[in-house]
Amino acid sequence: MSQSDLPQVGKVSARIFDEIILPQLGQKRDDVLVGPRHGVDIGVVDLGNGQVMAMSTDPVFIVPPYGWERSAWFAVHILASDTSVSGLRPTHMTIDLNLPLGVEREQLEVMWSVIHRESKKIGMSIVSGHTGRYEGCNYPMVGGATVFAIGPGDQYVTPEMARPGDRVIITKGAAIEATGLFAVTFPDRVAAEYDEATARAAEEVFWQMSVVEDALTAASVGVRESGVTAMHDATECGIWGGLAEIAQASDVGLVIEKDEIILQEAAEKVCRMFHIDPFTSISEGTLILTCTPETSSDILARLGDQGIPASVVGEVVEAEQGTKYFEDGTEHLLVHPEVDPFWVAFGKAAEGEE
Repeated sequence: MSQSDLPQVGKVSARIFDEIILPQLGQKRDDVLVGPRHGVDIGVVDLGNGQVMAMSTDPVFIVPPYGWERSAWFAVHILASDTSVSGLRPTHMTIDLNLPLGVEREQLEVMWSVIHRESKKIGMSIVSGHTGRYEGCNYPMVGGATVFAIGPGDQYVTPEMARPGDRVIITKGAAIEATGLFAVTFPDRVAAEYDEATARAAEEVFWQMSVVEDALTAASVGVRESGVTAMHDATECGIWGGLAEIAQASDVGLVIEKDEIILQEAAEKVCRMFHIDPFTSISEGTLILTCTPETSSDILARLGDQGIPASVVGEVVEAEQGTKYFEDGTEHLLVHPEVDPFWVAFGKAAEGEE
């Protein structure tokens, strides 16, 4: 493998995953119901007696310029979101903090108090971990964590469970994370480009960067034959990436009406300002779900009751019909973007700030 096989930044490609990671997964065990695979956020293990444990692992992501409170809130919700899309409420977390030497006691106190507070709100108990300061460690990746959810074996879903005829629902809209991160990092630049009201509205999008309540609210209507059939968090490569991953994981096609996808005014303005496509940009906080046709209205109503905007944007079809979207009546092929434009744009913006 040459250096060119690896991305400059972000997740490894599907090719690297297939050639290096996927063939080497340790001991094969019969109790592993869902293991690593494309487009699937969680692993699932059979605990016996009708119970399963869903889990996901991610970096602990702390960015001091966001402020310690805001940064720690984001870290917890990134970690809990992937497990929540199983439809099961997160119950336990293990966390490893490998902190830079420069971190001070007061900063750690704020970080940990927020991690505790948000974990308690979600319902997670922190059961194990490690905390230390080390040479070579730096923000934003200051460790890793695994979040677990324990529940009935017939009450979880994965992105592999979408079926032809299901409806597709998307919450909050495109480029939630891209908008929030740009806005809190460059508030003065956003205000100078537009106005103070736009800058404040864009900063508020930061607090939408979680799908914990989206996923648990949707699943409260029912799962599988009774409601939600698949859920996925639109992270890297945004909505187009998330939709393509569901289609691939479930071996189905999709017909999407782009004009039905929410695009918040703040998101549209921030993406235009930084010259990125909102539909291919990182969007932690945007939940993509499929559900039975009979329950789509109930799911929208339940989300609306929680103040979570959402819309039906399309339908799951047979794989041979392909994955496509319509814009102003014109059909387009929907393919995975592979590269998220956010990272390069953010890097260029940061260089301009120096």
